[in-house]
Parts: sequence; structure tokens; C-alpha cells
Amino acid sequence: MVKFFQYAFRYDHTWEDVTLAFFLRYPNPHARHVLAADILDQHVDPATGNLHTTRLLLKKGMVPKWGNKLVKNNQAYILEESITDPKQGVMTTRTRNITHKRLMYIEETQQFRVHPENRSWTQAKCEARIMSNIGWGMTSRIEGFGLKRFTDNTAKSRQGMKWVLEMLRGQHHMPATMSQ
Repeated sequence: MVKFFQYAFRYDHTWEDVTLAFFLRYPNPHARHVLAADILDQHVDPATGNLHTTRLLLKKGMVPKWGNKLVKNNQAYILEESITDPKQGVMTTRTRNITHKRLMYIEETQQFRVHPENRSWTQAKCEARIMSNIGWGMTSRIEGFGLKRFTDNTAKSRQGMKWVLEMLRGQHHMPATMSQ
């Protein structure tokens, strides 16, 4: 069985600032679990003018006691793909883990667009699918754990984006490296 999660919210910042903050969001004090973020590919499609970006993230996760026998390494590689359409004011991202996929696979899609009521705001929508193919009667428990962690982490994610947006306004000093 697949678990689904979705939410929508608004940033009181321009779409341009929010999309820039998305690419600058690591490191930040609300995402200490992100160990590395590397750009694998970035190009502008000459036909559309859209920016295509592929990044590889390395994250460290928390494993519950009952999961210690299933996971020997609590680090996971995450593939993040995004398309930024500056003409339409829309950025779409797709993020998914590429390690531990049999145990738990999480695929998140986000869309950031200029808010229809106020161009100084950004409308954000997120959908996530959490699934496990582990079997042994553990699937539901693992998917439930993944859904709870994902739900709990959405507030931290928004806090991290808020921190980066404030940094862009000069209210914080951004660390130069992931280790700071």
C-alpha cells in the first residue's frame, strides 16, 4: 500500500526569491541532516528558456530501534530534478531517494508559482508518495514511519526556506560550506 501526503502554503516572498532560496537552501540550521548537495547537470533549454537542474543530495536519517536490523547505513542519496520556467513563473521539482529504495521509497513533487492574487507572494504545493517493498509484514509499519517523518519534517523544511529567504534579505550570515 502506498501512503500519500500533500499540502499547500504561501511564501510572502516573490517567486524569484523563493526559487533562488530553493537552490541555496543547503546548508541551513534547520537541515543539519543534509550532508552534501552537488549539481550533476544544469542547462537552459534553448527552445523554451527553461532551466533544468539535477542535484545529488546526501542525507543522514534517523532509524527507529526496530529498523536497526534492516538498515546498516543511515545515509541516503537523494536525486533532485527541477525545471524552472521564468516566463510562466513556475518551478516544478521532483525529489526521490536512490538508495534504500526497497526498504522505503519516497518521491516528492513540489510546484512553486507566482501567487494569482499577489505577485509578491509565491504559492507552493507539495505531494509525496511513500512506499515500501520490504514485505515480511513490515510494509505498513515502514510506510507509516516514513509518512510521519515526512509530515514532521515539512515544518522544518519551511523554516529552512524562511531562514534562507531572510538571509537573502541580509538578516542572516550564510555559511560558506556544508560543515559550518
